[in-house]
Amino acid sequence: MTKQKNSIKLLFAGLMVTQFMSSLGQTVLSSALPTIVGELNGVEHMTWVITAFILALTIMMPIYGKLSDLMGRKPLLLFAITLFIIGSVLGGLSDSMNELIAARAVQGIGGGGLMILSQAAIADVIPARERGKYMGIMGATFAVSSVAGPLLGGWFTEGPGWRWAFWMNLPLGILAMIATILFLHIPKRTYDQRPKIDYAGMMLMAVATASLVLALTWGGNTYAWSSVQVLGLFAVAVVTGAAFLFAESKAAEPIMPLYLFRDRNFNLVTLAALFTSIAMFGAVGYMPTYLQMAGGYSASVAGLLMAPMMMVLLVVATASGVFVSKTGKYKPLPIIGSLIVALSLFLLSTIKVDTPVWLIATYLSVLGLGLGTSMQLLTLIVQNSFPVRVVGTATAATNYFRQVGSTLGSAIVGSVFASRLIDYANKNLAQFGDAAVGSGGANSFTPALVHGLPEPVREAVVLSYNQALIPIFLWFIPLLLIAAVLLCFIRPKALATSVEDVISTADESASGQVDSRLESAPHVVAHERSV
Repeated sequence: MTKQKNSIKLLFAGLMVTQFMSSLGQTVLSSALPTIVGELNGVEHMTWVITAFILALTIMMPIYGKLSDLMGRKPLLLFAITLFIIGSVLGGLSDSMNELIAARAVQGIGGGGLMILSQAAIADVIPARERGKYMGIMGATFAVSSVAGPLLGGWFTEGPGWRWAFWMNLPLGILAMIATILFLHIPKRTYDQRPKIDYAGMMLMAVATASLVLALTWGGNTYAWSSVQVLGLFAVAVVTGAAFLFAESKAAEPIMPLYLFRDRNFNLVTLAALFTSIAMFGAVGYMPTYLQMAGGYSASVAGLLMAPMMMVLLVVATASGVFVSKTGKYKPLPIIGSLIVALSLFLLSTIKVDTPVWLIATYLSVLGLGLGTSMQLLTLIVQNSFPVRVVGTATAATNYFRQVGSTLGSAIVGSVFASRLIDYANKNLAQFGDAAVGSGGANSFTPALVHGLPEPVREAVVLSYNQALIPIFLWFIPLLLIAAVLLCFIRPKALATSVEDVISTADESASGQVDSRLESAPHVVAHERSV
C-alpha cells in the first residue's frame, strides 16, 4: 500500500508539471511580447501569438477528452506532451512572426491535452472521496502560473532572452513524460469492434469554437463589434454550432455527448463555472494594468502585487480539498466561494485613486479566498456524476465552457474598458489641450509616459483609468449571485471510495441516461480497482 501511495504521489507530481506547462503557456509571453515583436518585426501580428495558443487549446480540449475515453489516457497524454515539446522547440527556433505563431498553435494543440488529461488521469487512479485534496492543489496551479508566467517571461526577456520561455519546457516536458510512463498505470480497455471517431463533430466544433473565440478576441479591438467581420464570425459560430448539435445527436461516439446535458449536476456546475470564469478573468486580467498606470509600478512589481491573491487561492484550494476528502461533503463550499467572489468584486469596485496598495492586495486576497473555495471542486462534482469510462469527456466538456467563459470575460472587459478610458480621458484632459499628453492621446499611454507627465495631467489620467475600469467589477456581481443560486440546486451524491467504471453513486435517472447511451457504443470491457 505504501509503495502504491508513493507511486500516486510521484504520478501526481508529474501531472502537476503537465498542468503547469499548459497554464503557463497562456501567460508566459505576455510581458515578453513587446520585445518579441520588435525583434521579429511583426507588431501587426502581435495578438496572434496569444490567440493561436488559446484557440488551439480550446478546440482540442473536448477532442482529447473523448479520444482518451476511447483509446486510453496514457498514450494520448504522452502524445500531447510530445506535441508541446515540439511546439516549444519550434518557438525557440523561430526567426519570424509566422513561424512563432505556427509554433504557438502546435503548443496549443498539445496544451489542450495537458490540461484535460492531467485532470482526467487523476480520476483514473484516485477515488472521488480522496480526489478533492489532489484537485484542489492542481486547480491552484493555474493561479500560480498566472503570476509566475509574466514574471518568468519578464525575467527571461531581461536576462538570457525571451526564447528561454520556450526552452524551459524541454526539461519540464521530459520530467512529465517520465512520470507518465513510469507511474500512470491504467488497465487497457478492449473493444468488440473499433470505436467510431466523430470526425464531423470535431470539424464542426473546431469551426464554431474558432469563430466564437476570434469574434470575442477581435470584437471592440481589431474590429468594431458591429463590423461585418465580427458579426460574420458570430453568424458562422451559430450556424456551425447548430450543425454540431445535430451531428452529435446522430454520432455513434459523439465528441460532446448530448446525454451530458441531461445530468442536472453537470448543467448547474458548468453554468456556474462559466459565470465564475467570466468574472474571474474580467477582474484579474486588467488589475496589473491598473496597478502600473495608476500606481506607477513596473510590470514585474504589478505582477508581484497579485501574488497574495494567488497564495491565498493556493492555500484555500488545498485546504478545501482536504476538507472534502475527510468529510465527503462538498456542496456548501462552492456556494460560499461564489458569494465570497461576489463580495470581493464589490470591494474592488470601491477602489479610489488614493486607495493604498495594501488594501487593494487585501481585496484581491478575498477574491483568491472565494476562487480557492469553489473553482476546482466544480470539476470534482462533474467527475463524480459520471462513470470513469466517460470522465475524460465530461471533464473536457465543462473545462471547454470554462475556457470560453474566460475568453468572454477578457473580451468584454477589454472592449468596455478601452472605450470608457478614451471617453473619460477626453473629458478629464480637455482642459489641458492635446499638447499635454502628446499627439496619440489616450491611445499612446504607457506607464513611463503617464508618470512622466506634469502632476495635474498625471492625476487626470489616473482618474480616467479608475473611472473606466473599477465600476465594471460591479457588473459581474449578478453572475456570481446567479452561480451561487444554481449551485444550491446541486443534488449531492456520495463521493466514490474506489475507482470504478460504474455509476454506483449516481442517481438512477442520470445513470440510466448515461448507461443507455453507452450501450449503443462499441462494448467496453470495464475494470474495477480500489485504491
